[in-house]
Amino acid sequence: MNTVQIIVATLLAFLILACAMLAGFTWWITRKVRSALPPQGRTIVVAGGAIHVHEQGEGPPLLLIHGLAGNMRHYTYGVTERLSKHFRVLTIDRPGSGYSKRPATTPADLTTQAAAIAALLDQLKLPQVFVVGHSLGGAVALTLAVEHAPRVSGLALVAPLTHLPDDPNPPAAFRTLTISSSWLRKLFAWTLAVPGSIAKRDVVLDQVFGPEAVPRDFAVRGGGLMGLYPHQFIAASRDLQAIPERLPAIVARYGELRTPLRILFGRNDRILDWKANGQALADKVAGATLTLIDGGHMLPVTQAAEVADFIRETVELAVVTPRP
Repeated sequence: MNTVQIIVATLLAFLILACAMLAGFTWWITRKVRSALPPQGRTIVVAGGAIHVHEQGEGPPLLLIHGLAGNMRHYTYGVTERLSKHFRVLTIDRPGSGYSKRPATTPADLTTQAAAIAALLDQLKLPQVFVVGHSLGGAVALTLAVEHAPRVSGLALVAPLTHLPDDPNPPAAFRTLTISSSWLRKLFAWTLAVPGSIAKRDVVLDQVFGPEAVPRDFAVRGGGLMGLYPHQFIAASRDLQAIPERLPAIVARYGELRTPLRILFGRNDRILDWKANGQALADKVAGATLTLIDGGHMLPVTQAAEVADFIRETVELAVVTPRP
């Protein structure tokens, strides 16, 4: 073996060792996070995976869908307890997120996610629910309302994604999610994603929450630590890259919506522009209204009381003035 071959073999061995050490660190972190944040509900098997669902309260059913790279704890942080005084609140981890499972063979597009949620409603014997969607969860909620219209009695959307942006590049907070190769995505998730997330935590959270402050207990109570799960990174990456597959077709059908619909947005949202996603949707759906408040993107966490009041009022208005 010549000198060049020795150098190459040494570098390769070092690379393999480094990857093994990073994977071991990621595995250790994953165990720590699961110990601190165990599942909150039960897992129900549906076609193409299984959905983790948390139920609380009694009354008319409400279904809460979280956003990109999130989990149900964004709602259980403060919204669900308030709503459970009036409703049967069903909070889910979207397919692939949190403690929900989505095999690699199951597509991540909006239509498939909405179909999985409709199948969950079948399992729960709920013919119709009022749906709440935050961020990407708003796009999933709209897809459910368009493609499974009889299942949705109304929509309360909080900082929802409703249209593709003019700039195809995602916000900086989600830039690493653009890895398109499945094997490279998995390698990154098990090696560099966790230390990278820890190192850039403050920068990323400032963009996602800003201009509002990140609550000190968000890591545990709000499920922030679950973003360190390798499967969470993989699911979020697939979710992000699958958005363009179906969203334009859903946008084209917004005019068909006949369910009551209200939108809540923070004026200073750094992730989604309220004009391009809030006002643009309200302009396409007859009777839809947009409410603006001072705040950023993570309203279910930073302004839980206001979001809970918005949802409750939206349901009450839907009952008083049902749409044809």
